[in-house]
Amino acid sequence: MTNRSPASTAAPLSIRVVAPAKINLVLRILERRPDGYHNLWSLMQTVRVEDEITIARTEAHSLVALRCDDPSLKTDGSNLVHRAAVAVMEQSGRMGGLDITLAKRIPMGAGLGGGSSDAAATILGLNQLLNLGWSAERMADIGQTLGSDVPFFFFAPSATVAGRGERVVPVRIKQTRWVVLVNPGFPVETKWAYQQLSAGRAGVVPLSPSHAKMEHASELGWEQVLKAAENDFEGPVFKAYPILGEIKQRLLAQGAEAALLSGSGATVFGVFCDETKARQAQAMFLNEPQVKVFVAQTSCSP
Repeated sequence: MTNRSPASTAAPLSIRVVAPAKINLVLRILERRPDGYHNLWSLMQTVRVEDEITIARTEAHSLVALRCDDPSLKTDGSNLVHRAAVAVMEQSGRMGGLDITLAKRIPMGAGLGGGSSDAAATILGLNQLLNLGWSAERMADIGQTLGSDVPFFFFAPSATVAGRGERVVPVRIKQTRWVVLVNPGFPVETKWAYQQLSAGRAGVVPLSPSHAKMEHASELGWEQVLKAAENDFEGPVFKAYPILGEIKQRLLAQGAEAALLSGSGATVFGVFCDETKARQAQAMFLNEPQVKVFVAQTSCSP
């Protein structure tokens, strides 16, 4: 979703883009690749917890200048928003400066894809602001150079994702659900999670037929999705951080249809069929120190 300013037939001077969080309804980590990365297979879904990015063209300077309302987030060339903007300007051959403001709501290091979503939203926003006319595939190619989760967001709200994240197949999940996202207030480093997973398992379990079938479906129902929900990272991550396993059990006890670690963590989410049950589950965590808890609907294809 984007808002342009000012509203006129002339080229806009600024644009506002929202960047949604994602959850992994399925996350399988498969064999290690020759390049050292692992192949993965995931069913990903966006939820309406969103960062907001405003991009403005400027003649005051010729740089990419990024500001963020979270002082703990670096805004230099290491930031994914900054890197995405530079990549678009270089590949489009456009000149001029950009002032970018990032309002953070998605917790960092949380398994919710916040940085990747911010990068994708930046590319989407610049594609519109500069009237580049790039396809989703072209933008995803740029996104893939920034991070394995980035391409998904060009095909959201729901898609299967495979390889290193470059093979994205959109799928429609019928209807919506309410999701309670419980973040314990600490991050889990993805590289560490992969190391623990590799060290702790005897071999790779192949992708199940039920998961493989999802990749060829144009439409899925929530009952089918939740029956197939699993995350390979839960074993090693819950072993190191037992509180995350406890959060999962508490969400299930509150009536969640399913509860799962998202990504490599640290956020655990529960899926609920209605808002009332979701709000009741949220209330359990509201007074706990450090914990951030969100209630949000899943995004839905039109």
